[in-house]
Amino acid sequence: MRLVIQRVSEASVKVGDEVIGAVGRGFMVLVGVEHGDTEADVEWLAAKTVGLRVFDDDNGVMNRSISDVGGQVLAVSQFTLTASTRKGNRPSYIRAAGHDLAVPLYESYCRRVGELLGRKTEQGRFGADMKVALVNDGPVTIIIDSKLRE
Repeated sequence: MRLVIQRVSEASVKVGDEVIGAVGRGFMVLVGVEHGDTEADVEWLAAKTVGLRVFDDDNGVMNRSISDVGGQVLAVSQFTLTASTRKGNRPSYIRAAGHDLAVPLYESYCRRVGELLGRKTEQGRFGADMKVALVNDGPVTIIIDSKLRE
């Protein structure tokens, strides 16, 4: 699984004209699920997401987690995170998991982050044409891949 985590002052996702998820201060997380991903990847990534210390402490040092600051999470599925651009200019999405694996793992990630934070994880709609808006705070953007574990 791959995540792109952006620290935001606000973020929202729309399907058509309807806002289906929105947060204030916290994270906008793009979630990509690949073939071979498991619940172990979900657990590791959820713990990393909640424990990631990228919010300023009283001294202006990024030393606080989303839990510490009472932040919110908006998670949006994004199969394009699995793209391979090795050959040619058209990305290949062959590594992207199909709905049968991707949907349960995406939903499990959202549920687990919510459990760890003690509040609901806002979500996009899997497979929908979504419009995402955000204000990247900092900007702070972190990429995490459960295969690399770095």
